[in-house]
Amino acid sequence: MPPDMPPPADRFLRAREAQAVALLEDYVEMIGDLIAEHGEARVADIAQRMGVAHPTATKAVSRLKREGLAVSRPYRGVFLTEDGAALADRVRQRHRVVVDMLVAVGVPREAAEIDAEGIEHHVSETTLHAFERYLTKSG
Repeated sequence: MPPDMPPPADRFLRAREAQAVALLEDYVEMIGDLIAEHGEARVADIAQRMGVAHPTATKAVSRLKREGLAVSRPYRGVFLTEDGAALADRVRQRHRVVVDMLVAVGVPREAAEIDAEGIEHHVSETTLHAFERYLTKSG
């Protein structure tokens, strides 16, 4: 193994941590979308849109609340905090840039939308800025 590469255990740990953050970001983005469409995000709607069971969505919402990204109100839905809304906006913007980049290099839009769901969570800020510069120059 080259001396500048982290040990495999470190790489796998980072990959698992990135996956946990990606899931959190997906939930924040979905809650933001539901709020924009319906004025609130009910756990049942979150579960349905995410394709998970109600208890799974409830657990994710609890994590968002612990992280300070969401709040819930009795007999109402789930709402994003200021930090949660800002994160949702960043995730949406990152998604758009990745989709636009994939389309720019010839990927059909439908495939780009699907592929961006995985890529958007793992692309570094450096790479994202390079995508933005490329798209600005070519646009």
